[in-house]
Amino acid sequence: MSYVENLKTFVRVYELGSMSAAGRDLRVSAAVSSSRIAELEKRLGVRLFYRTTRTLKPSEHGELFYKGAIKILDTIEEVESSIAEIASAPKGTVFISAPLGIGKKLIAPLVPEFIGLYPEVNVRLRLSDRKVDIINEGLDAAFVLGELNDSELRVRQIHEFERVLCASPAYLEANGAPADGAALVADKHKCLLLRFPGSNEFYWNLISGKEVKRYEPLGPLESDDGDVLTGWALSGCGIVNKPVFEVAEHLASGDLVPVAEKSPPTSQPFSCVYPHKRLQDVKTRLLIDFMVARCKAQLAGDRNA
Repeated sequence: MSYVENLKTFVRVYELGSMSAAGRDLRVSAAVSSSRIAELEKRLGVRLFYRTTRTLKPSEHGELFYKGAIKILDTIEEVESSIAEIASAPKGTVFISAPLGIGKKLIAPLVPEFIGLYPEVNVRLRLSDRKVDIINEGLDAAFVLGELNDSELRVRQIHEFERVLCASPAYLEANGAPADGAALVADKHKCLLLRFPGSNEFYWNLISGKEVKRYEPLGPLESDDGDVLTGWALSGCGIVNKPVFEVAEHLASGDLVPVAEKSPPTSQPFSCVYPHKRLQDVKTRLLIDFMVARCKAQLAGDRNA
């Protein structure tokens, strides 16, 4: 078994805390992951992980070995990327993530064009509205909505998305339409909520005159999937707070109607973020440059963005 593959497996087991999770990530079985770790432990003559039936934790030797393994793999990746750049044929796998709605409508459709330009690059796109941990999840880059607080990441700003509060005609006929944020809360409107650990939508920031006021929306339905919320809104279940870009077709058709227009939501930045250590990775840099440029061009020409 390749020593480099063993190192890659060790790093993913360490980061994901599971043989099976590392196996899924690397497209191998849990048994293969376990055998690779066993080979490393035999070679080093130490235990790298403490195992029980329910938990797997790195030993002191494992903690130390992880730091060295990361350096080795990063060096190999940088050298391979540099050689590929010279040969004008970047190759390898890039792991990226994006929010569900924008990922489906904007990022995913651009991937085939990128692969057409660089056919030896593999793209692994993960779509989720939850907050991702780029470092611990082994991502090369993430496209994110919202304010950023992690100073350890590099940021490429792409766009500022306008947002809208909207609901179906059926909901508004049954419940009335709130004129502003105050009425939204006072009349106890059913709000459809995007909720997950780390979610920034436990409050809605709405613009009132020259001020931004924070309101706590209430409602019986919540999900960590923004597309689910859109579906619920179309079914008449309540009011949803969405980027205009994601619901533009429903607004144009009249299936969703803007509400509380006296208190529109604040806009939301859309950015690409990536770890500092990936700056020399040619394939990742090419993908980031491509996606940022294409997204900017597309959104600049889209009046609904």
